[in-house]
Amino acid sequence: MNLITVEDLSVSYGANTVLQRVSMGVEPGEIVTIVGPNGSGKTSLLRAIIGATKPSAGKVTRKPGLKIGYVPQKLHIDPTLPITVERFMRLTHRASQKDCADALESAGVPDLLKRQMSQLSGGQFQRVLLARALINRPEILLLDEATQGLDQPGSAAFYRQIEAVRQETGCAIIMISHELHVVMSASDRVICLNGHVCCEGSPAVVASAPEYRALFGTGTGGALALYRHDHDHDHDHHHGANPQEAAE
Repeated sequence: MNLITVEDLSVSYGANTVLQRVSMGVEPGEIVTIVGPNGSGKTSLLRAIIGATKPSAGKVTRKPGLKIGYVPQKLHIDPTLPITVERFMRLTHRASQKDCADALESAGVPDLLKRQMSQLSGGQFQRVLLARALINRPEILLLDEATQGLDQPGSAAFYRQIEAVRQETGCAIIMISHELHVVMSASDRVICLNGHVCCEGSPAVVASAPEYRALFGTGTGGALALYRHDHDHDHDHHHGANPQEAAE
């Protein structure tokens, strides 16, 4: 059974329709990435999935009792506010110190429990947001442009951590991203959105789809292979990657 099923979903704000007849489902343990240009409706789709935006047509069905973890795009914390990582994590969850420590371990930052939030690097901050989302052991994790502001190695490391979380916990993951070269390679399935579903399938299928190339060009086809293949024997995929595009 799908954890989440979206059927013929449309979302409008006044006269402006941002999503039209979008259908998709997410199965247990699956990593689904939603890509699309700015203004393509990615965040509106995520908000509809978690119930924060009301569809103008269609429906979203969640598995009864579904536990959702959410990692926001960014979160501003007053740098003058003295608050430790542990206290921050417990603001929204009734969690023990062990729960917080276990979640930080899963997010790849086991030593941050007593650190001040204001002292964290951008990458550490995102890992703490990930850990906070993992405290209640969700069945599905939703990430909204969770690596915005990180450099490419930081983004790639974060997505590798997401794969490790899926392996460790078995939770499904929906990621919204514009960072095609690192994020698509971490996915089982990619949905390309531009107000509607342009194309979907495995990363390789989507990267070669004409609709995808019309939106993003062809350079990312080679670049998305860098993340998965730069540390194994399969270097055949590198020839199509333009270093400039890979670095963007």
